[in-house]
Amino acid sequence: MIDLCSAYLYTMRREDYKIHIIGAGVSGLIAAKTLEENGYKPVIIDASDRVGGRVKTDVIDGFQLDYGFQVLLDAYPLAQKHLDLKALELQKFLPGAAIFSEGKMQVIGDPLRNLSLLVPTLTASVGNFSDKLKVLKLNRALKKKSISSIFTSEETTTLNYLQARGFSSQMINDFFKPFFSGIFLEPDLATSSRMFEFVYKMFGEGHATLPKSGIEAVPKQLQSQLSATTFLFNTKIKTVSDDHILTEDGKRIDTHFTIIATEASSLIRNLNQTNTWKSCDNIYFKVDKRSIFKPLIGLIADGDALINNLFFCNSLATSSTSDQELLSVTVVKDHEYDESELIELVQEELQTLCNINDTTFLKRYKIPKALPELDNLQQDCSPTETQLKPTVFLAGDQMLNGSLNAAMRSGERAAEGLILALEDGLKVDNLTSEYI
Repeated sequence: MIDLCSAYLYTMRREDYKIHIIGAGVSGLIAAKTLEENGYKPVIIDASDRVGGRVKTDVIDGFQLDYGFQVLLDAYPLAQKHLDLKALELQKFLPGAAIFSEGKMQVIGDPLRNLSLLVPTLTASVGNFSDKLKVLKLNRALKKKSISSIFTSEETTTLNYLQARGFSSQMINDFFKPFFSGIFLEPDLATSSRMFEFVYKMFGEGHATLPKSGIEAVPKQLQSQLSATTFLFNTKIKTVSDDHILTEDGKRIDTHFTIIATEASSLIRNLNQTNTWKSCDNIYFKVDKRSIFKPLIGLIADGDALINNLFFCNSLATSSTSDQELLSVTVVKDHEYDESELIELVQEELQTLCNINDTTFLKRYKIPKALPELDNLQQDCSPTETQLKPTVFLAGDQMLNGSLNAAMRSGERAAEGLILALEDGLKVDNLTSEYI
């Protein structure tokens, strides 16, 4: 164990502490940013060759492919705090959706935020008039409800929440299920009502957006804000101990403090904290033309369908150089199809349910750890709650809720917990210390 009794440790300059962060995802980057702002010089270690973790973008054949269909909600408080949203050149989705049912497409949305959605929303057969009034009522209620009160509300499932508010089965099945299943990555709306209210509020107070150069622009911008952090890529970690880190190739890295900003169960011996994860498949196709011309997500209302949602990526301005259209398709249901079977079934559904033909397969992302599966969702935690061991701290959205906002908050709190333990929480008596 690290010798915290050493008077030398207490008199070291901040920049001389060996502080390591395992994981270069958003939470790890925010932890580094917070440490830098307090005078420390951390080292970020990551198994991959770049920052981002689950938030990344590939360029293939001139197409810009995000790792899973992801959006940035610009109303996230932590995104507004840590990101230069203007510099990201955010491209905004329209506040609505194109719903495919029985081979036909209908558009619904919020006409108070985009007038072009008024007529199609009023004439759409998705939900009844009472449902549409209830949507407006829900909008008003959540605008008045604070985020902190959302995360202290009694939890139920999202499905029970919507049913209790009187939404019809048709409105739930045709809109809420496909829309929020794509966000929660589960098809039954079993996710906590706290998460539903939080996400719905964020949609209502801002926009769903994508950076022009893809979702990876978010962690890249965070990386660019770091001037005193060292990066160690292509380095897989085997174990994390009190005073050292051991890589899979046997290298020992001495450390004073460590923040684990990735799943910790495989890195800490005898750690009982394990996470379960939601998975999805994201499949990209090249197509000759769009069937949804505005920047609207496409939802499949057929409950038996494999496809949950689709999006024509070029309906937003992107940095892609190909002159063909790019179609993103998301599958959230569990299945046992191999890749060729999955692609064939998805192409068949695109034809029969959406009248989208002549698709050419480009890339499949099988994402086994897309979102953490959590109970008792929280907005925040105290810095001390991130402390796993005297010198080891945890960060990641799995500590709070599955969102980019939560990833950022947990990174802040882990760094603050480390600083508190180092600077304020250390009691020294005759060169013997203990954490208080």
